[in-house]
Amino acid sequence: MTLQPKGTGQLASSDGARHSRIHGVGGYRPERVITNEEVCTWIDSSDEWIRQRSGVVTRRWAAEHESVVDMAEAAARPALEMAGISAAQLSAIVVATVTHPFQTPAAAPLLATRLGADGVPAFDVSAACAGYCYGISLASDMVRGGSAEYVLVIGVEKLSSITDKHDRGTSFILADGAGAAVVGPSDTPGIGPTVWGSDGTNWETISQRVGWDEILRRWDQEETTGQPQDWSDLEVAGAREASTLKMAGQTVFRWAVWSMAPVCQQALDKAGITAADLDAFIPHQANMRIIDAMLKQLKLPDDIPVARDIAETGNTSAASIPLATERMLREGEVPRGGLALQVGFGAGLVFAAQVVVLP
Repeated sequence: MTLQPKGTGQLASSDGARHSRIHGVGGYRPERVITNEEVCTWIDSSDEWIRQRSGVVTRRWAAEHESVVDMAEAAARPALEMAGISAAQLSAIVVATVTHPFQTPAAAPLLATRLGADGVPAFDVSAACAGYCYGISLASDMVRGGSAEYVLVIGVEKLSSITDKHDRGTSFILADGAGAAVVGPSDTPGIGPTVWGSDGTNWETISQRVGWDEILRRWDQEETTGQPQDWSDLEVAGAREASTLKMAGQTVFRWAVWSMAPVCQQALDKAGITAADLDAFIPHQANMRIIDAMLKQLKLPDDIPVARDIAETGNTSAASIPLATERMLREGEVPRGGLALQVGFGAGLVFAAQVVVLP
């Protein structure tokens, strides 16, 4: 016997906005400034070598007591203010981070409560340096699909908590910070199609050194009591180095330079514009040499402003694009309402690019 459905009724669908856009952005940079001279007390290097290798002059590190949620909140409030809405009007919150110290619960629900948006759907996205662009794509689809009206997207990292200060390949480049954007409805297109993807065959190119099993084994060998509560406890266990990041720098450099320029071009094509139409290019602040090499590949016009915030903020992973966007708008480097190409790429390996209308 073939089973038949009980009824012939059709499900109702959600009616979303025809278009979406970014209505406001905000940023938070920790107070502590780490100079190249200070970094050189940890590794055998020089200010000149670090500048030539990465373009970094200074970077920001959060205070010991500052959490991912603290920084996310500090970036979210000015973004809401620029967007002209209250937290009570938010329909969802997406936090892009790889440094929240707990695999569960996520940072987003706690952030929602802090902001006064308790009860809205809130979740974290783990897409490393592409996380913000992933979040913008998700938020745009939610607004247009009808499941949300306003979505808060946060890119936030406390990379200092998983940095081995004595690792000459990473300690001079990683940093902390948070950037936020409010995505909502628009009468005209404000967020272009996203070109995104991943390459899991190279997942070890940027990764943590060992997993929790090894950390717990080291904890037990220390004959301590209890269990580590989060990554900060590893220092007590003498196993902090077990959780730090490692990176195959040259492999990442080649991949970013040769693979991301075509991704950027696809994003321009899908948005229906050319490079000459851009008012800004805002790439992930991974390395100044990568940014310069991508510019040569893309052949962008010389008059287009390019984000080079890595010089003063270092590599803040998911926070780097919204932080640069906020600064460029605040300092008048780019026009409000202009077109910006943004691209994120990093551990996974993952990537995402889209053209957006600046708020």
